Amino acid sequence: MVAIVLACGIAVFHKSGEYLVLDRPESADALVVLAGDRNDCRFLRGLDLLRQGYAPRMLVDESSDMIFFGRTAVELEDQRLRSLDLKRDQARVCPIKSASTDEETRYVAKCLDADQIRSVLLVTSDFHTRRALSIFQRRLPRYHWSIAACHDGSVFKQSWWQRREWAKTSFTEWTKLIWWNVVDSWRQQ
Repeated sequence: MVAIVLACGIAVFHKSGEYLVLDRPESADALVVLAGDRNDCRFLRGLDLLRQGYAPRMLVDESSDMIFFGRTAVELEDQRLRSLDLKRDQARVCPIKSASTDEETRYVAKCLDADQIRSVLLVTSDFHTRRALSIFQRRLPRYHWSIAACHDGSVFKQSWWQRREWAKTSFTEWTKLIWWNVVDSWRQQ
């Protein structure tokens, strides 16, 4: 009996990184690149999906309360988007002020409502996909949601136990996922 429990525990431990990751992009009215990007992974994946035709437009979440060299992150992101070879209004910044994915949904809703969108493809880091999709589906049920993952091996891999950074990312995301499911998902926003 102990051997069975131990074997099941090892299997769950081994597969826990895989459980965090969802990568199921679907065609949508718009795609939203969530804030919190490291190494431009989310942005580049969103741009790739936009160019592949998954959505006719892209919104890039960016903090409006962070200043870099005298300019807000929104201004810098807007400048970057204008420098790309995209059609007019194909990509724009969605200004946010949040420290969490849950809070981010309020700002995204405002950006989406302005464009009368019904289906949305979220783009985020692979380890963040399961929780992000759950949060957006719960907080904004009027939209049909799908999810696309960007993979950045410097931050996370599904074999998370092989590197310290991957283990830290996995532990942090599991903590947030459990907290979301047990506490925050039941709260009214």
